[in-house]
Amino acid sequence: MNISEPKKPRGRPSAFNYDEALQKALMVFWSRGYEGASMAELTEAMGINRPSIYAAYGNKEELFCKALEKYMVGPTAYVAAAMREPTARQVVEAFLTKSAEFLADENTPRGCMIAIGSLFSGADADQVKQALIAYRRGYETALKERFDLAKSQNDLHKSVNTADLAKYVATVHQGMSVQATGDATKEELLAVVHQALKNWPT
Repeated sequence: MNISEPKKPRGRPSAFNYDEALQKALMVFWSRGYEGASMAELTEAMGINRPSIYAAYGNKEELFCKALEKYMVGPTAYVAAAMREPTARQVVEAFLTKSAEFLADENTPRGCMIAIGSLFSGADADQVKQALIAYRRGYETALKERFDLAKSQNDLHKSVNTADLAKYVATVHQGMSVQATGDATKEELLAVVHQALKNWPT
């Protein structure tokens, strides 16, 4: 008497952990960029098929934007903590120092997902490009607002242009991110931070 194995039911795919799968997608996007990450790589990393990805997260652009939101509240949470430092100089020192440690961390992809992604997103991914630009500008806006507060508290001289200073700090950070993708060490990035702080307005 032959006993056949029970057939797997058709229909809905087996359950998966939404947050864990999204974390895996984040790591693919972070290391490969939006355009460099193929759907084949994403499905393999996430452990679910393409229809399940579309059903749970939307298309590739929507998946990237959800991964980007997760990146903002997870790996880069140190930025918000830096903004709470008591002086503007300490804000920048904490922000750039933590960035040097973060960007050169051997346990995660090199560089900043936002800074690098905004440089290399093509015209066919406008939603992604605009989201990255918005997050990057958000960093600058947060810095400017913190510097405005510092001026009101006489922590920065009244002649300081806070928009220009915020742009300068953001540019240093973006440059550090590019350097990190080229295998710059933490020590090398910290040397950049030290040089930038020498130019702090007095």
